This record gives sequence, C-alpha cells and structure tokens, in this order.
Amino acid sequence: MLGILTIFAIAVVLQNIKLNQMAKSIFYHAGCPVCVSAEHDIINLIGKDNVEIVHLGEERNKIDDAEKAGVKSVPALVTPNENVLHINFGASIAEVKG
Repeated sequence: MLGILTIFAIAVVLQNIKLNQMAKSIFYHAGCPVCVSAEHDIINLIGKDNVEIVHLGEERNKIDDAEKAGVKSVPALVTPNENVLHINFGASIAEVKG
C-alpha cells in the first residue's frame, strides 16, 4: 500500500507527464513481492504508456543506469524531471547487485 507522501509524489509525476507527453518515468524493481505490487500500482496510476519498467534482476546491465540516476533501493520511480521516488523498501541496490 502506498503512503500519502508517495501518492502526492505520484500526483506530481502525473502532472509533469501531462505537461510533457514525450517524457517517460522509469520504474526500477527487482521482482520481489513489494516491487511487483508497487509496479501494478504505478502502472494503474501513471498508465503503461507513460512508464518504462526495468526489472534489474532480469536486466542487470541497467543497474549502473539506476545508480547514476540516484536509485538507492528498489522499488523506485525516476521521474521525467530526474527526481527519484523511493517507494517502500524491497532491496538496496547493493543487494540487487549481489
């Protein structure tokens, strides 16, 4: 379940998406139950066409991209404005790297 601050942050993301239709958010996750649940919530809130889903367990070559974007733990949403929204806590990037 998403917290009130996360819902507010997502509302800001939605507003930014409306202003800039070409930009997509990137949702990074590792496939754990917390991540998968958050993925479903993000898709329902933002829309599948407005978010790129990156499963770091399956796309390990994108871990560096996530770190460069400022992702410290997953699940996390990187907005078109390059803000990082850490959602709940599934795993740290160090844990994802293994």
